[in-house]
Amino acid sequence: MRVKDNLEKVKSIIADACKITNRNLDEVKVIAVTKYVSVKRTEEAVEAGVVHLGENRDDGFLNKWEHLGDKPVWHYIGTLQTRKVKNVIDKITYLHSLDRLSLAKEVNKRASGVVKCLVQVNVSGEESKHGLQPVAVLDFIQQLKQFPNIQVEGLMTMAPYTENENVLRECFRKLKVLQQEVQQLALDYAPCRELSMGMSNDYRIAVEEGATMVRIGTALVGEESEVQENESEVKN
Repeated sequence: MRVKDNLEKVKSIIADACKITNRNLDEVKVIAVTKYVSVKRTEEAVEAGVVHLGENRDDGFLNKWEHLGDKPVWHYIGTLQTRKVKNVIDKITYLHSLDRLSLAKEVNKRASGVVKCLVQVNVSGEESKHGLQPVAVLDFIQQLKQFPNIQVEGLMTMAPYTENENVLRECFRKLKVLQQEVQQLALDYAPCRELSMGMSNDYRIAVEEGATMVRIGTALVGEESEVQENESEVKN
C-alpha cells in the first residue's frame, strides 16, 4: 500500500484513541520507523506528509540524511554506541535511547547545542531490551544536571510483544507514572513532556495511555517489522 493510505489509517486510529481519552490529535507525533526501508520509500513517506522519521543505526541514518537532509525531523531511536555519537548528534533533533552516563557525557561533549533526549526505560524487565530499570530513573535524571547540552524531553519504552492488552496497558501506565514523578522534580533541564511508547502492534493502546510519540514501522512504511528496533545494537 501507499504510505499516504497507511498514514491516513494510522491517523484515524490515533484520532479514535484520542477521542476516547479526551485528548487532542495534535498531541501525538507519528514517527515513521524507516530502518528497514529504502531511501525511495522514505522519500515517499515525507512526500505523503510524514514529518518525523526514526532510525536506529548510524549508517542507515546517514545514508538517508544524505538524500533528505533536515527536511524531516530526525529521531535516533536505537541504542547509540558512544564511539558513533559524533557521526549523528548534530543531525538529529531527538535521541530516544539515553540510558547511561557514558553516553550522556559523550553527547554533551560532541553536540554543538542542546539535544532533546528521552531516557530509555526497561519497564517490562525483559533481558532482551535495553534501558534503565524504573527504580533507577529519577537518580539518573538528577545526575544529568552536569551536562548542559542535554535536555530530558521525555521517557521512552518498548512494551512486550504480546496481544495481551492488560500487559501492554500496565507497561504504558508505569511509564506515565514515572513521567509524572520526573515532572514533580521541577528540573529546568528535564521538563519531561514526551512519552515515546507504542509501535505498529500496540500504538492505539499507547495513545490511550498517554503516548505523545508513537514509533511506527510496519503499519506505516511497510516491509520489515520494527519489533527488533533496539535489539541489534551493542552498548559500550
